[in-house]
Amino acid sequence: QVPALAGPSSPEMQLLGLLLALLGAGEWDGGWGLHIQVQEAVMIQEGLCALVPCVILYSRSVWNHSAPAYGYWYWKKKNVNKQEELVATNDPDREADVTKSPFQLVGDPRANDCSLGISEPRKENSGRYFFRLERESEKLASKSSLLNLTITGLTQLPDIHILEPLESGRLSLLKCSMPGACKGDLSPTFSWTGASLRSLGLDLEAYTTSEIKVTPLPQDHGTYLTCRVTLPKIGVSTERTVQLNVSCECQKLLCRSLSLSLFLVLESQGNVTFLEAQKGQVLQLLCTAEGQPPVTLSWALENRVLSRSHPTGSRTLGLELPGVKPGDAGHYTCRAENRLGSQDRTLDLSVQYPPEELTVTVSQANRTELEILRNGSSLPVLQGQSLRLVCVTHSNPPARLSWVQGTKTLSLSRSSDPGVLELPVVQEEHEGDLTCQAQNLLGTQHFSLSLSVHYPPQLLGPFCSWGAEGLTCSCSSRAWPPPSLRWWMGEALLDGDSSNASFMVTSSSAGTWANSSLILHGGVSSGLRLSCEARNVHRVQRATVLLLPGQRPWGGQGWAKLPPSSHYPLPPSSPQQGHRNTSGSDSPPEAPPPARAPPPAVEELELHYASLSFRGLRPREAQDPEDATPPSTRSSRSASDGSPGRRQGPVLCQPFSEATRC
Repeated sequence: QVPALAGPSSPEMQLLGLLLALLGAGEWDGGWGLHIQVQEAVMIQEGLCALVPCVILYSRSVWNHSAPAYGYWYWKKKNVNKQEELVATNDPDREADVTKSPFQLVGDPRANDCSLGISEPRKENSGRYFFRLERESEKLASKSSLLNLTITGLTQLPDIHILEPLESGRLSLLKCSMPGACKGDLSPTFSWTGASLRSLGLDLEAYTTSEIKVTPLPQDHGTYLTCRVTLPKIGVSTERTVQLNVSCECQKLLCRSLSLSLFLVLESQGNVTFLEAQKGQVLQLLCTAEGQPPVTLSWALENRVLSRSHPTGSRTLGLELPGVKPGDAGHYTCRAENRLGSQDRTLDLSVQYPPEELTVTVSQANRTELEILRNGSSLPVLQGQSLRLVCVTHSNPPARLSWVQGTKTLSLSRSSDPGVLELPVVQEEHEGDLTCQAQNLLGTQHFSLSLSVHYPPQLLGPFCSWGAEGLTCSCSSRAWPPPSLRWWMGEALLDGDSSNASFMVTSSSAGTWANSSLILHGGVSSGLRLSCEARNVHRVQRATVLLLPGQRPWGGQGWAKLPPSSHYPLPPSSPQQGHRNTSGSDSPPEAPPPARAPPPAVEELELHYASLSFRGLRPREAQDPEDATPPSTRSSRSASDGSPGRRQGPVLCQPFSEATRC
C-alpha cells in the first residue's frame, strides 16, 4: 500500500527522497546510466488516489542545475512487441499524449524527484512501469528498476466521525470521510440516510455533504445512520452504517406538543377503548391528532400496519371495516408522531357471531383413528362396545353445547366438556337419533346423526314335532342387521325356500326377526342330525337336534328344560325313534365379516321350552258363549336362573290328534 497523494515539494517528500538517497538501496544501471529508488510492488484499490514516492540517482556528478529536466513514466506492455506507452510526463510537448491517463508526474526531476501520482485507476491499469529522464543532451532510462502496479476492487468503507457524545435536544456535528479518496474535481459525493434525519427541516443539499448537523431526539436512540460515498469517475459506491447512542433525561421522553384523540363512529357511540360488534356490521374507525410540526397518523392491527397518512395531509385518518368478520377482531392501534415524539391509542375490537362450523368426531373401541361425521349421517355401533362423540363449534360468545335424544337431554360423559358424549357400553336402548345443539345469544345450530345398534344373532330352536306330513322342525332368530336362516341335514346344506319329494323349507322375516321351518317327508332314520344356522355380519350360530331310538311318544307331556347335551323325547313315527337337541356355532361364515365387527364367537345355547295345549277346540263361530266349555289349558316354561331376558319370538303351533300344540 502507498500513502495518499501529496504535493511534490512537501516536506514529507523531501525527507523521503533524502532518506532513500542516504540508504542507497537498489543497483546502478551502468548500461543506461540511471537508477531510481522506488517501491517495487504497489497495490491500490480501484477508484482511489495514491502517491508512489520515487528518488532519482545519477551515474555522473556534474549537471547544469539550471537546465530543464524532463521525466517520463512508461507502461511496459506484455506481448505487444515490447511496445511502451507513455502514461505521465512534465514535458509540455508530450502532455497531450497522456490526457486520459490516471497517472501524473508530481515530482520535479531537477530536484531528483520522480514521484508518481495515481488518481482513480481502473483494474486494467495494472502492469509494470519504468522511468526515463532527459536532461541537457543525455537520455537515461531505468529499465532495470520497475514499478509493479496492481489495481484491486474497491473494499474501502467510509468513516463516520461523531465528534462528541449525542444528547437529546443538543445540536451535534457528524462527519463522513473516505480514506484514500481523491481531492479537487475527483472528490467523491456524499449522501446521508437515517431516521434521525426525517425532520431536520433542511434543504436536500444538506444531506449530500460530508458534514451534517443533527439534533437527536429520545426516539433516535438505537436507530441507524448511513453515509454513502460515490466515486464519480468509475461510478462505484460504498457505504457505512452506525447505530446512534442518544442520551436523554427520562422526563423529556413524552411528546409535549402533541395531542391525540381516538373515537369510533358507530351509530350513537362516542369515545371508546373497547367495542363489541356483530358479524356483518360496517365499522368506521377515526383517529384525529394535532401537533406542531404536523403529525403522521397510522392504523395498525396487532403489528401489521393497515394505513398511513402524510404529514401534509388531513389531521384525521379513517379505517373502514365493511362487513366485519371474526378475523377482524384484535387490538387496533392508532399512532401519531412527529419529530418531537409519538403517542398511541388502542381499541380492542371483539366480533360476536352465532355458532358456526359445527362438527362431530367419533371414536370407537375397535378403532384407533378419529372419524369426522357428516350432518344427518348414520353411525353403526356393535352392541357392548364403547362410543365417544365430540361436538365442537366456533362462536362468540362461546356457545353452550348439549346432546339430546328425542326430548331427553343426555349427560353421559365423564368429561367436564358438555360437548362430549360417552357411552361406555352401547345397548339397544341407545339406538335412535342423537342431536348436538350449540347455542348462544345470537343463534343456534344443530348436528344430527342416527345411531344404529348392531348385535349378533340370538337363535331360538330348533323345535321339532311329528305331524301329518312328517317331521316338522322350526327355528327363529333375532339380530341386527337382520339374520338369515339355513338348514343342514348332517353335512349337507338344504337350499332355502325350496322343496322336493323328501323335504320342504319355508322362510320368512319381519324387522329384526327371521323364521324358518323344515318338513321332512317319509321315514326318518335314527341318528339323523338336523341343524338350524343363523348368521349376520357379526356372528354365525348353529343349533342341532339328534333323532334317538327307543323314546316314547310325548302323548300330551309338557316341555321340560334340558341342557344342550341332554336327550329329549319327540313323538316318534315308530316306538324306536326320538330326537336329541344339541347346540353350538361351529359352522364357519360364508364370507369374512366386515372390519368393524369382531370375528364370529362360539356360544353355547341354553334351551328354553314351553308347551300350550288346547283340548276340545272348536271353531269360533260355532261356539256358544253361554254353554261353551272352556278349553283346558296347560302351560309350562323353564328358564335358566339368572339368565338375561330375551324378547319373545313368534308362537309355533302344530296340529296333533288329541289337541293343537304350540
